Amino acid sequence: MAQAIGVDIGGTGIKAGIVNLETGTLDSDRVRVPTPDGAHPADVVNTVREVLTTLGVAESTLPLGVAFPAIVKHGRTLSAANISKEWVDFEAEKFFEDGLGRDITFVNDADAAGVAEARHGAARDARGLTIMTTLGTGIGSAFLYNGVLVPNTELGHLDRNGESIERWTAYSAMERESLSWEDWSARLQEFYRHVEFLFSPDLFVVGGGVSKHPEKFLPLLDLRTPIVAAVHRNASGIIGAAALAG
Repeated sequence: MAQAIGVDIGGTGIKAGIVNLETGTLDSDRVRVPTPDGAHPADVVNTVREVLTTLGVAESTLPLGVAFPAIVKHGRTLSAANISKEWVDFEAEKFFEDGLGRDITFVNDADAAGVAEARHGAARDARGLTIMTTLGTGIGSAFLYNGVLVPNTELGHLDRNGESIERWTAYSAMERESLSWEDWSARLQEFYRHVEFLFSPDLFVVGGGVSKHPEKFLPLLDLRTPIVAAVHRNASGIIGAAALAG
């Protein structure tokens, strides 16, 4: 049975699991711990090491994929919206490999989630342009054209009144401002309608923590493009990171 390990590093939590690469499902429990305060590089790597130990795979030779909330290009992180600014223009892949003592596959977290949904989830066999969005601490995005990833899109940083739109529209904004589902969905409507106008996608897939409540907000959106919840919900990053590593 083909397996790989997936680690998904987010603004609030670090999650990991062993993934069955044939089915795109977890062969282990999902381990989750809080992201260390400030998300400084050394603290994050130490926490990932602890998560792998808890999962029982610290010495495993299975392929390991790490999904990270930043633009990732040639192993370097080029942005840091919800983590320490130390990650900007940082040799992150090498830093993780040195800290974990092994080779890894290092990718953007939303891109990993998009790959999971394209291979084993809501976007499987989808034709044309699928846009995956992850609604959590911020807004991540992944573009998949006929199932092929176009990496490092950052729709959460579209401008709205001089700020990244994710500050106003992410799931964290609803929690921070105690918004009703209706009020938050009105913000999502503005975001998705603008993205729809810019890119004319064939399918929207919504992931992130809020994807476990699709009935609360998806019916409130009025779009031309079909919009569905991620099949793997908040495990998409783990599954996609493992898939790309395997």
